[in-house]
Order: sequence, then structure tokens, then C-alpha cells
Amino acid sequence: MDNDQMMDFTIWQVGFAYVFILVVYLIVRIKKIPREKLILISALRMTFQLILVGFILIYVLDNPNPFITVGIILIMLSFATFNVYQRTKPIIKISLKKMIALAMFVGISVNLIYFMFVVLQLDPWYEPQYFIPIGGMIIGKTMTGVSLGVNNLLTGMKDQQEKIEGALMLGASPKVASKSIINQAFDEAMLPTINAMVGMGIVFLPGMMTGQIIAGQQPITAVKYQISVMLGVAGTVSITVLIFLHLAYKVFFNERMQFILRKRDASKDDLPVLYDK
Repeated sequence: MDNDQMMDFTIWQVGFAYVFILVVYLIVRIKKIPREKLILISALRMTFQLILVGFILIYVLDNPNPFITVGIILIMLSFATFNVYQRTKPIIKISLKKMIALAMFVGISVNLIYFMFVVLQLDPWYEPQYFIPIGGMIIGKTMTGVSLGVNNLLTGMKDQQEKIEGALMLGASPKVASKSIINQAFDEAMLPTINAMVGMGIVFLPGMMTGQIIAGQQPITAVKYQISVMLGVAGTVSITVLIFLHLAYKVFFNERMQFILRKRDASKDDLPVLYDK
């Protein structure tokens, strides 16, 4: 086979890969772990979504258009925001959801613009071959980071409710009373990205680099792309999570600087941040 030609897969070869899912299914079935349905649905959903995206990308790559490229990125961003809502364990009120959406939009948009215009310097700037896959990677990693930030913030506020109220009674501002929780949530949100950077290249070859090498790209070129994207991911995750945390902690306090994590008899003007499912 020519080194510059990427090996293609037959439909049968792809089918053989589903043996791995059957193995996972049998393991959870034998262990009596109630995840059989979720595993099958996830595999089928992944297959359908990727096939659909594949056909869409064929058209998009053959017909570059700035409105289509930006539209696809906005759709990705919208679904990522919705997934953050879904991954949040407690039910949260609308004001906190707005903070999540605002942080995701501002943090990701600013970093994507910088990455595409300054780092990659695309010409044209809306080149879908680069904009869409790289934008998708950054959005996906940021979604994971924000999800961790949200859940750790909510857990910290709930578990340390007495500590926060004690600090408020001693005269601390909501920001000071919440500082340790905010810092802990930020640290937990950044940990997967930091761990990925530490192990990259020695423990594992990242997906983008692997894909480029399989496609016939020179390893050094693939390395340069991977380094740039990973740095972009780290920056986007950190900025987006930081924006969210420094907006969201305020939702847990009313205008009288009182903690309002949960109250059964809350009035319309003093709704609880979390609701029991």
C-alpha cells in the first residue's frame, strides 16, 4: 500500500469492531450491572450520529460557506451546553443555566476566534476542513470541563453550607465565603485536561495526531497541530470554567447576602438554587 494513501475500511471490517461492544455487554450482563440498555443505545446512537455527520461533512467540505461553518459550530455549542445541563446531577434553576450558557458561549467563542485567526491563520477563515473538526474538539473538551466545574461547585456549596453561613455571620462577603469551593471546583474541572497533557506522547498518542498519521501526514506536522490544539483546549477550558464559576457563585446568595442553596418554603423572589428530583 502507498504510504500517502490512507487504508479504507469495508463495511464488514467496521462490523467486526462491534465485537468489542458485545464483549462490554456480556461483561455487564454477567456482573449484573444495569447498563445493558445504555450500552446498546449509546453504540447505536454513536453510529447513527457519525454516519449522519459524515454525509453532512461531504457536502460542507465540497461547498465551503461561512454561514454554514459558523452555523455548525453554533449547533455544536448549543448541544454541548444542553449536555452540561443533562450531566448536572441536581435540578438547577434557570438563572444558573443562563450562567452556564453565557460562560460556554463567551469562553469558547473568544478562544476559537483567536485560535482560527491568530494560531492557524486560515485562508479563508471559515475553511470547514479545519474549523469544524478543531472547533468540535475544543467544544467537546470544554463541555467536559464545565460539567465537572458545575457539579463540583454544587457539591461544594451543598456539603459546606454550614461553613459558608458561618463565614457570612462573621462578616465575610459571599465571594470570600465561597473562595475555597470555587478554587476546588476549578481544580477538579482542569484535572482531566492537565492529566491528558502530562501523558500525551509517552503514555498515549492523542486522537488528532493518530488520525493525521494514519491519513499519511508527516509525524512532525501532526505533532505541531496536536500541540497547538491541546494548548487551545487548555486555555479554552480554563477561561470558560473561570467565567462560569465567578458568575455562578453569586446565584447562591440573595441581595441581602444570604445563602439560598435550598429552602422548602422559599418565596417567588427567593427561589432555591437546587431542587430535589
